[in-house]
Amino acid sequence: MAEMTLREARAKTSGKLEWLLIAVGIAGLIAAPFFIYPIFMMKMLCFALFACAFNLLLGYTGLLSFGHAAFFGGAAYFTAHAVKVWGLPPEVGILVGVAGAAVLGLVMGFFAIRRQGIYFAMITLALAQMFFFFCVQAPFTGGEDGIQGVPRGMLFGLVNLHTPLNVYYFVLAVFLLGVFAIWRIVNSPFGMILRSIRENENRATSLGYTVANYKLAAFVMSAALSGLAGALKAIVFQFATLTDVAWQMSGEVILMTLLGGIGTMVGPIIGAGLVVGLQNSLATSDFPVTIATGLIFMVCVLIFRRGIVGEVYARLLAAGRRGGES
Repeated sequence: MAEMTLREARAKTSGKLEWLLIAVGIAGLIAAPFFIYPIFMMKMLCFALFACAFNLLLGYTGLLSFGHAAFFGGAAYFTAHAVKVWGLPPEVGILVGVAGAAVLGLVMGFFAIRRQGIYFAMITLALAQMFFFFCVQAPFTGGEDGIQGVPRGMLFGLVNLHTPLNVYYFVLAVFLLGVFAIWRIVNSPFGMILRSIRENENRATSLGYTVANYKLAAFVMSAALSGLAGALKAIVFQFATLTDVAWQMSGEVILMTLLGGIGTMVGPIIGAGLVVGLQNSLATSDFPVTIATGLIFMVCVLIFRRGIVGEVYARLLAAGRRGGES
């Protein structure tokens, strides 16, 4: 009984500490634009949301996609076209981008979930490359020039998004809502089924779950949230280009997620901040960013096998178990 009470007290303390860290993190993000260049912070938030959306598929469902750039860049194109050509307000343009990414995810997922492992990854890569070449030839994408000069407009007709602080807090609000949505999905009964599929797909099937439907649902949700990140990026930077749909973008989000720690809520955010910060700091230097990123990835693989946050969690858990045994 005393041991159970001790465990409950530790769990409560851990929960309080976690919520305290979340509160401190949100407060830091609110104050960040007064100390850090807002455009850099907005770029980090967009890619952090992208990494969290990808982690929903890889970390909690166990599906490695090499084609998530199609959803990120596709939503950027859809939003940029809707806002610039159709004249829609930014909030509606973002919804168009998210809806387009969800439909694209439904189509790609319908074919991809029929296979597992490396075959699934290769199918997603092939379909994403098909979409890339579609964007090269499609008349509404602008070809190699992309869609430039996208107006940020007025949010709900009231807030001028051309003001840096206004657009930053809008991006921050959407980022927090997106992360909260992922958290609710992961901690719902649906999320528990996704974890069971990741751990043992055959057992989930034997329990009566239609695994293919759950995989497709997770794929579409991940695609829609990735599209939300891409749509925000189009509004922030006011353009959408082929870089957003290239396979290198899929590689970047995989790297961000693995560096931070798959299967954790905070890990992809940390990984995105590390990669974006490294790209920004080395942008004006002669040292290639890709080599620096690759070296950091090698070090993390050797030292932090579960990613930075994943390894920290594992060591804290091991320390707690040793404390309980003593």
